[in-house]
Amino acid sequence: MKYIILVGDGMADRPLKQLGGRTPLEAARTPNMDFIARNGVCGMVKTIPKGIQPGSDVANLSIFGYDPRRSYPGRGPLEAYSRGIKLGPNDVAFRCNLVKIENGKMADYSAGHITTAEAKKVIKLLDRELGNKKVKFYPGVSYRHILIINGGPAKVRCTPPHDITGRPIAKYLPKGPGADALNILMSDSYELLSSIKSKSNMIWLWGQGKTPKMKKFRLKGSVITAVDLIKGIGKAIGLKVINVPGATGYLDTNYVGKAKYALASLRKGDFVFVHVESPDESGHEGNIRHKIRAIEDFDKYVVGTILKGIRKYKDHKIMVLPDHATPISIKTHSGEPVPFAIYSSSRKVRGAKAYDEKSISRSKLKIDQGHKLMDYFIRKA
Repeated sequence: MKYIILVGDGMADRPLKQLGGRTPLEAARTPNMDFIARNGVCGMVKTIPKGIQPGSDVANLSIFGYDPRRSYPGRGPLEAYSRGIKLGPNDVAFRCNLVKIENGKMADYSAGHITTAEAKKVIKLLDRELGNKKVKFYPGVSYRHILIINGGPAKVRCTPPHDITGRPIAKYLPKGPGADALNILMSDSYELLSSIKSKSNMIWLWGQGKTPKMKKFRLKGSVITAVDLIKGIGKAIGLKVINVPGATGYLDTNYVGKAKYALASLRKGDFVFVHVESPDESGHEGNIRHKIRAIEDFDKYVVGTILKGIRKYKDHKIMVLPDHATPISIKTHSGEPVPFAIYSSSRKVRGAKAYDEKSISRSKLKIDQGHKLMDYFIRKA
């Protein structure tokens, strides 16, 4: 049996007046996901446990079958792990965004989706001017980078920058034991980057934690994504990380390449997890047109290519879902249940009318503990 999970990050949404009361999923043309929904087992799953801040880290851990309340080490160390950055016992890894601040407000959490080439130069400058034996900057992709602080504050309270777009940053700066050092570092970065020509003018630190320790996944397989967080989870649980040329995490990502690499990985493995970030980015932007486009591209080029190519494997299961909702109306993640659909080559069922929140919410199948979905997918559906 071959198992494929296709995650459209942040696809789920809420009804919008601009779309006549429909969600972007309802408005988008998604014949391939609709096929899976009509011919598969459908339901709603809560990937964000009650009381935990909604995020891709927590949600994707749930999808992989790990209870975030027990397994979550923090976003920073997972991303560091994915890049092969070794953490010492006293090291604390932070996610380091390159952002754009205007008039004291978070103008852009991604610095206009700064290019990786430009960002690398900025991170190199930051490390040269602000780094030292205990503080080290590591370049990543686009606006997403890593800062390691030896003896850094692991219990400080930080806010994800994509949660505060357009808001004054003063009340969202790091708080708690050790926060002063972080705030000084962020302030110093503003002075430094404001003096050069760059889309970014400040760093934003969040998602801190120490070395991840997680049990290995029970199936042999791979993970495909442009996002270091998901790569880190994959590595930590023993999956092979497949890097696809042209995978950017945005609207211009190599959708078809991800699908083709996923199919190729099944020649030796039994499981592949394909993650596409673009719907989530569009949700954070509050851009309806971009989100519909991202959903349609995900359906056509990823889901469609997978459905066509998987036919050569007689026994297979495909699950499609978002990790969480990223509603256009709030431009950030939310914790409500999201729709999933599972197609099995060996079990023909009558599912939902279409793949969208409204159609699938009518299903009686509700999974309130997201980490139990994986077991349902592998053993029951």
